[in-house]
Amino acid sequence: MNRSQPVNQTEIHAIDARELLKRYAAGERDFSGALLTGTDLSGVSLGGADFSRSQLNGANLANAILSTVNLSEANLAGADLSQANLFGAFLSGANLSQTMLRAANLTEADLSGASLVRADLSDALLHLTCFAEADLTGANLTGARLCGAKMWKANLCEANLHGADLCDVNLCEANLCGANLDAVDMSETSLTGTTMPKGEVYG
Repeated sequence: MNRSQPVNQTEIHAIDARELLKRYAAGERDFSGALLTGTDLSGVSLGGADFSRSQLNGANLANAILSTVNLSEANLAGADLSQANLFGAFLSGANLSQTMLRAANLTEADLSGASLVRADLSDALLHLTCFAEADLTGANLTGARLCGAKMWKANLCEANLHGADLCDVNLCEANLCGANLDAVDMSETSLTGTTMPKGEVYG
């Protein structure tokens, strides 16, 4: 009999908000693969926790403190993260489609390869945030502060960037076809190979 069989690391575990917070308060940080669909976690503090590959779709995380949290490959579709603090969070490969991120702090967060289709990032803090190869089709980025963000090969087709700060942003090879760039600050923005709103390729 083989007693050294590997543990299935992708198994999904259902957990409610009360149990989650109790375990977090006791020092536990690994909640990878947790099933938290539709859970109300508004205003909670879960900094440094691991929710990679977890199901948080439809969850309420408004005003939550989630700095340096690992949400890579997590499902956050339709979740509410309004005004949440996600400073330095890891969201690479995460599903954030139609997620509410209004006025959220995503400074220095990693959203490379994430899906943000029709997500609301209006007035969000996105300084030095990595969106490399992310899908932001139809996303709302009005008034977002993206100074220094890395958006190499990002898909921003039909995105609304009205009044956004794109100073020193790397948009090389990004797709801005149909995007709204009215009143946008693009000083020192890198646009080599970028598809512009009317379909022309810059540089």
